Amino acid sequence: MRDIALHRHLPAGLLPRRDLLKHAGAGFGLLGLAGLLADDGARAALPTGDRADDPLAPRPGHFPPRAKNVIWLFINGGPSHVDTFDHKPELEKRDGQPLPGFDKNTGFFADQVGGLMKSPFEFRRHGESGAWVSSLFPHMARHVDKMAFIKSCWTDSNNHAPALLKINTGMARMGFPCTGSWVTYGLGSENRDLPGFVVMYDTKGRGLPKGYAQNWSAGFLPGVFQGTGIDTAGTPIPNLSRVQGMTDAEQRAQFDLAARLNGRHLDGSGADSALQARIESYELAYRMQMAAPEALDLAAETRETQDLYGLHDPTCGHFAKQCLIARRLVERGVRFVQIYSGGEENQKSWDGHEDIRGNHAGFAAETDRPIAALLEDLARRGMLDETLVIWGGEFGRLPIAQKSAKPGRDHNPHAFTVWLAGGGVKAGTCHGATDDVGFKAVHDRVSVNDLHATILHLLGMDHKRLVFRFNGRDFRLTDVAGVVVADVVA
Repeated sequence: MRDIALHRHLPAGLLPRRDLLKHAGAGFGLLGLAGLLADDGARAALPTGDRADDPLAPRPGHFPPRAKNVIWLFINGGPSHVDTFDHKPELEKRDGQPLPGFDKNTGFFADQVGGLMKSPFEFRRHGESGAWVSSLFPHMARHVDKMAFIKSCWTDSNNHAPALLKINTGMARMGFPCTGSWVTYGLGSENRDLPGFVVMYDTKGRGLPKGYAQNWSAGFLPGVFQGTGIDTAGTPIPNLSRVQGMTDAEQRAQFDLAARLNGRHLDGSGADSALQARIESYELAYRMQMAAPEALDLAAETRETQDLYGLHDPTCGHFAKQCLIARRLVERGVRFVQIYSGGEENQKSWDGHEDIRGNHAGFAAETDRPIAALLEDLARRGMLDETLVIWGGEFGRLPIAQKSAKPGRDHNPHAFTVWLAGGGVKAGTCHGATDDVGFKAVHDRVSVNDLHATILHLLGMDHKRLVFRFNGRDFRLTDVAGVVVADVVA
């Protein structure tokens, strides 16, 4: 009450002490914090300039980037490395034999462990690099000289949900920001009329991946950095169209009123990342009403381009549409795009517990041509050099058979393959190796933290300096680990 009474007698333009501290304290505190964090190289993670008002404004990284954008082709369910890109002649020689010392609890079905099983697919060398590719990917095989294979990846979970969270967020539990959120937090987005981070999930009635939207969550980062899901089978972005009969001026007036009310509440309540994200989402939605339909309009593409991707092919058309949309989005400045092949249930993803031949052949037929077209299209448009393309899943599959009428393969956290192409990648190379039968990564092993550190490095960010303080601790995508895989960096 004393401050209120004093306020009545203050000269015009002066603030009472409580209001002065309320409005100025945060500014003084952030200046002090910036000084402290500058000492350990974390200053780039702080909002500066117009970042506080526009968190998605484009920002430079820690050093010149090799790539500006990312398209992550997520092969959901755990593709079998020994049936795709990791050729193992020893499996043919030892087909049906037991794997000495094998722990039956390595996979998920301990009571269905069989003997070693050769690949049902033929492998051949391709390109000048001589990369091994199975017959699953005749289209992608033509582009191996654009790729850098990492054949020694490993993770620490044999279960889908935690493994999906691990490969996406660096942690095998919920509540942490995913890679796309960290990237847009660090770099922003070059297009102010589209989301900085877009996710396209499987559209053939298979559902979302296990873990659902947690896979593209912003975690404890401000909500504006979470992925925006697009349904390419129906209405891409629900509730985006203006209400029938409402004019642009009327809608703009509504947004302005909501912004003033929300801003007033924000001023009175202090920092509120959820409210700030809601304010940003309203403004972005308004801008997207014009930008999104144009970006998603594939009719604007030439017939030659549509045919290249297989847009009208009933087998791969749905995934072709997503790959072509991904190219159009990064072409318009969207920072990070992730596409999921496969949904939740085992046989509705690359989770080939039964009939590995039929499972992988079906999903490969859906994705091979569109992915090859994406690489070719990016290259001929001069975009591949600045776009990092990633292919891989959450783990690999065992070299032994899982017993069933048509044998499949169980989960294998000890080894899987990822390939990178484009932005700053050393094309036509191969890093690491698994053992003779593909059971474990044994040479130049690459953890999920290492993979994330490499992705950030190619984007011009030091994974140790991209930090966010939460609950009194500085967090980062790579936690307390991670080494850049220099062999795959050009």
